[in-house]
Amino acid sequence: MRQLVKASRELAELKNAGNLIPNQAVLINTIPLIEAQGSSEIENIVTTTDKLFRLSSKESEKADPATKEALQYRTALRQGYEELRNRPINTNTAIRICTTIRNIDMDIRKTPGAKLRDRATGEIMYTPPEGETSIREKLANWERFANESVEIDPLIRMAVMHYQFEAIHPFTDGNGRTGRILNILFLIQQGLLDIPVLYLSRYFLKKRSDYYNLIRGVTERQEWESWILFMLDAVEQTARWTSQKIFAIHEMFTRTCDYLKNRSSIYSRELVETIFIQPYCRIENLVNAGIAKRQTASEYLKFLVRFDILKEEKHGREKLFINPAFLKLLTTDKNEIERYFK
Repeated sequence: MRQLVKASRELAELKNAGNLIPNQAVLINTIPLIEAQGSSEIENIVTTTDKLFRLSSKESEKADPATKEALQYRTALRQGYEELRNRPINTNTAIRICTTIRNIDMDIRKTPGAKLRDRATGEIMYTPPEGETSIREKLANWERFANESVEIDPLIRMAVMHYQFEAIHPFTDGNGRTGRILNILFLIQQGLLDIPVLYLSRYFLKKRSDYYNLIRGVTERQEWESWILFMLDAVEQTARWTSQKIFAIHEMFTRTCDYLKNRSSIYSRELVETIFIQPYCRIENLVNAGIAKRQTASEYLKFLVRFDILKEEKHGREKLFINPAFLKLLTTDKNEIERYFK
């Protein structure tokens, strides 16, 4: 109960912190991409957040396979978030999420032979349930527990249903990433978050061996308490860190607004928001936001380069304008802001 109280408090702080940023696109376009990188790395799909931000829009087709797969994770998280408006989490939600992550049509496992092995030794650690009918029955139980067991605190429910989903292991691939997206969506469904900005995979990545060992402990010895405490600590630690990241983003955004407001006639809040929606900005981003036509938009961005707020970089035939301080804040574990104006 003590750990539950601490986790709930930090999650409430995170929900409030998200309201500091009026344009929620600033958060929805950044923190979920960090989560995508971390969750993919747990499965040994390794890319960098810098690559993800650089290639997260129209040039994603040029990305290497690992980066593409991590970008698909971000897309799946967004799609799941949008779907919550119309229906609660269910088996079909999981299928659609896994399909997007893998970028191929996925369905419940039909063929036997799934084995989970120790990555180092190759030893069989766990044999998931087999047969489509059996798996669907267990997923129906998982679905009922998630949506109907309202007498159990949502954070406890999240911990239990995450174990349930991973133990059922309904897909031939993508189960871990699908399960971690479902965690975040469940917290939103329960009103504990407004947008998908909890970076839980940061904790799982740092404690990867504990994550798998504790899941195994539930399977083999019914050690539920250790697993639930682990998940509650993950929520507490991650929510606190994510809140600090949002506070830092807000402070950097505010400083940029104040600096430009006092020095330039081109200042508008919409202009600053645009260079904080992604750390890599293109001329067309300003055009599409209705801030200026192409020539004027180019002049605005070059002006921000002269003030050392952005850096210009040639990328093929196109110019990229990088917000280096914002990029550093997003791609490092620290939540500190350095001076970055001339």
